[in-house]
Amino acid sequence: MENKLINNAVNQLKQNQYGESWLDESFKKKLETVTEENAFIRPIPEIHSIAELVAHILIWRIEGVKKLQGIKSTITMDSPENWRTNGELKRIGWEKLKTVFFNSQTELIALIKNKSDDYLGENDYVPGYSYKYLLDGLIHHDIYHLGQIGITIKLLNQRV
Repeated sequence: MENKLINNAVNQLKQNQYGESWLDESFKKKLETVTEENAFIRPIPEIHSIAELVAHILIWRIEGVKKLQGIKSTITMDSPENWRTNGELKRIGWEKLKTVFFNSQTELIALIKNKSDDYLGENDYVPGYSYKYLLDGLIHHDIYHLGQIGITIKLLNQRV
């Protein structure tokens, strides 16, 4: 069974989450510096809080897992779950949000790690969009928002 693409995707997911990449950045490294107190602060009104960014990444990971399981997606860009408010997220709590966030990556990796590369290229989750396209999108989405989290942390640190 050929699984070079799967192994590459799993490695990228792990690197984004825990580090050891050429970026020298990871969600673990960034989020371990965030406290309950500053997780919900928007450093500038137009900038999302770290909790909002993490919840946004999380909802799309959850939707990605559903798609990989063959479950129809229900979230759209306009869904309220796409960008939850700080008030909603405070009720969940920063520690729980982080735990669910990190667990979502574990679930995603467990779902794909034993698949073949054929699974990625030969199967579409909707017509015209392969599972490889979906996985690549999730990885790119994570990296994009990891950068935003880094900027938000820098802005929060300037406030101190």
